[in-house]
Amino acid sequence: MLVISNNVSIPDDEIELIAIRAQGAGGQNVNKVSSAIHLRFDINASSLPAYYKERLLNLKDKRITKEGVLILKAQVFRTQEKNRADALARLQALIKTVSTVQKARRPTRPTKGSKLRRLDNKKKRSQTKVLRGKISD
Repeated sequence: MLVISNNVSIPDDEIELIAIRAQGAGGQNVNKVSSAIHLRFDINASSLPAYYKERLLNLKDKRITKEGVLILKAQVFRTQEKNRADALARLQALIKTVSTVQKARRPTRPTKGSKLRRLDNKKKRSQTKVLRGKISD
């Protein structure tokens, strides 16, 4: 069971973990050992609350297919157990990020003082550059 929060958890039978061969360099070990993990999590068929499902499906994430299946590939570590733990931790982190509500952005304006300081700096900089010019008689 993958615990997301006090109230939310995902049973193990909803998460599909498949061992595959890792990509990239590594010699004989990579060629003969299935140490990478493919994690598949069907968002629509899961027991997550509707709020979580909706927010997950609205994410603009290339790891979520059109059918609503989240696919994570973990192949950082050399052992299958560490990759499995990494994939589950990444799934947990993704679902936790969805649970936090983003604070609404309030548009702000620059203060009068900051505008005046900016204009003063522009004038000083302009004057410095004018003084670099050729001196006319």
